[in-house]
Amino acid sequence: MQGKLSPFCKKLSDINELRTKMDEITIEMIKMLKTRTEIAKEIGQVKKNSGKIVTDEKREENLREKIITICKEINFNEDIATKFLNFLLIESVKIQSSEKETHLSIFLKAKELESEGKKIIHMEVGEPDFLPPQIVKNALEEVYEKKYLKYGPAKGIPQFRKKLADYLSRNFNADIKFENIIVNPGARFGVFTAINTLLSPGDELIVIEPAWPAYKDCALKSEVKVRTINTTLENNWEPSLSQIEKTINSNTKMIVLNYPNNPTGKILPKKLQDEIVNLAIRKNLYILSDEIYSQYAHEHWKSILCYNYEKSIVTQSFSKSHAMTGFRIGYTIAHQDIIEKLSKFMALCLTNVSEPIQYIAMRALEANTEDNSKIMQKRLGLLARKAKEANLEFVVPDGAMYIFARVKKEGFDGIKFANELLDKGLAVAPGEGFGNYKNFIRLSACQAEEVLEDGMNILTECVRNNQ
Repeated sequence: MQGKLSPFCKKLSDINELRTKMDEITIEMIKMLKTRTEIAKEIGQVKKNSGKIVTDEKREENLREKIITICKEINFNEDIATKFLNFLLIESVKIQSSEKETHLSIFLKAKELESEGKKIIHMEVGEPDFLPPQIVKNALEEVYEKKYLKYGPAKGIPQFRKKLADYLSRNFNADIKFENIIVNPGARFGVFTAINTLLSPGDELIVIEPAWPAYKDCALKSEVKVRTINTTLENNWEPSLSQIEKTINSNTKMIVLNYPNNPTGKILPKKLQDEIVNLAIRKNLYILSDEIYSQYAHEHWKSILCYNYEKSIVTQSFSKSHAMTGFRIGYTIAHQDIIEKLSKFMALCLTNVSEPIQYIAMRALEANTEDNSKIMQKRLGLLARKAKEANLEFVVPDGAMYIFARVKKEGFDGIKFANELLDKGLAVAPGEGFGNYKNFIRLSACQAEEVLEDGMNILTECVRNNQ
């Protein structure tokens, strides 16, 4: 006679039954995921053929609301469900995204044409044409003798970080200690490190568009869902507070600010910026503030550092202020706890930023770069005057080094136009690289005035021929 199963064996049997059920459900989910992926590919092809953008914020929000309603009906955790939704939406974006033309892709095409002997006027990238300060040349010669040639701390050379802290405290009306700073190989890596380290897959971050495309790209690589706030030329490129507040949900962990803005040159009014920061504080969000163009602010500008918010992360660089784009040197300012987290990621990826480059940047802090700002402001004035003559629509920038202009033509395609201009010897950035701005182009003021004038003459002629 067969004996009864012991309680222990019965428990094991029950677990195995449950595991079998769970495995079956998982397999069904994978089959359904395959079907969903195939549909996503079809939708992506339709969008591509019709010129539609990949993301549809309104539709995604409707789906999110339906899922939240179902969670309440079936008594299921809303955070888990919406985070799972974000995984699916992120995967759809990856499936449907194709390589789109940005300022960098136009730049690479222009470089290829130059290698073939064609003369190109570069108004597509934000790379100052002037040389770094003279002290940088001297520092290049000093590095070997001073023996800044070894491995170093992941956060950066302490002496450099201390000089950065003094520089920031003097120039940004903030009390910054060297413990609040980590040195990066350019501000882009600082942005990626902050997103990758502080956010988890399925979390959400808010980007205010038009925006530098790297914010979205870094988030996508980190499996973070991007929610966009679209601003318009008609509203002076200003987001509404209610627009931002409605976008925030339980999965929202960070908001990205970039002022002076790339590509519009916009600086937020003080009251609006205060309101956005206070909202982020109330909602316990990280604020990732890209302040790389701060030296090129021509109107009143206030650093996020001034708010002394412990969840703020500010990225800076020597690329624009000191015309040191090729040196790949930037830095991040944040609360010490955040810096510790970022430094672990830095050590994993790089060990440390090149010591010779850090030394050169440290010496560059001694230079007076105010003339760079004056030069850029004068060039922007020329661009604005020529853009008006070309009948382009734009808001006069408050800072940075660009004009983001709309071409008044039905069905205008900035990507097609940018490629046409390349054939005529002018490189500009299509607006679509910065968000849903197909009928815009970005013009960079990073060339001598006579070169910019020649470029704008080519542009004006092409605009008139397209109308």
